[in-house]
Amino acid sequence: MKNQISIIIPVFNESRRINATIDHLNHRDWNGDLEIIVVDGNPEGNTVNTITRSNVQKIIGQKGRGSQMNRGAAVAGGNILLFLHADTRLSHDALNQIVAATKQPDVVGGAFDLGINSEKKAFRAIELIASTRSRLTRIPYGDQAIFFKKRFFDHIGGYRDIPIMEDVELMQRVKKAGKKIKFISRKVQTDSRRWEKEGIVYCTLRNWSLRTLYLLGVSPEKLKKFYS
Repeated sequence: MKNQISIIIPVFNESRRINATIDHLNHRDWNGDLEIIVVDGNPEGNTVNTITRSNVQKIIGQKGRGSQMNRGAAVAGGNILLFLHADTRLSHDALNQIVAATKQPDVVGGAFDLGINSEKKAFRAIELIASTRSRLTRIPYGDQAIFFKKRFFDHIGGYRDIPIMEDVELMQRVKKAGKKIKFISRKVQTDSRRWEKEGIVYCTLRNWSLRTLYLLGVSPEKLKKFYS
């Protein structure tokens, strides 16, 4: 099958940045077929209505990142699915790196190491801890640009429709199934806005605490109250 990548971007009130995100994707080093699918969780479609680029499939879906990503995957035509946050940027050769990884027959998907788009030194420590943790646990998070072979994603049932931790829950099922994911050392660059707004220490400790509580059995519905 010809390598075609479907990039699925779940959005909610991202009208200010979505066109820049699409332009960024269109300028990656990639000669294959590329499909961009934006799934808006706002019923008014305020993000997809601002998209001016023509090579984009625009969908309005039920709010919830897991639900939105599943909606995009259901209509995707690519044999590789890349789930990308609207505020995350890929390296110039990231798409080729994804194809190289998924050509390995025992690999079902993967993710990139985390990068945070800020010059502050504190973020270098967060990047290192996050990337090391994800490699040790084999559980990357959504801001690391998770990708899958579409056939496997469909087979395992996609993301669960839960309000938070949908990426962790899916990766737990991948591990339980004994499947291999590939970590690509090339970093993605995610926006630092949440850390900057909430405070680096508070945001980091809050995120770690929520993930720990989830792994200890606290429901996503309860955890969502502490993550806005």
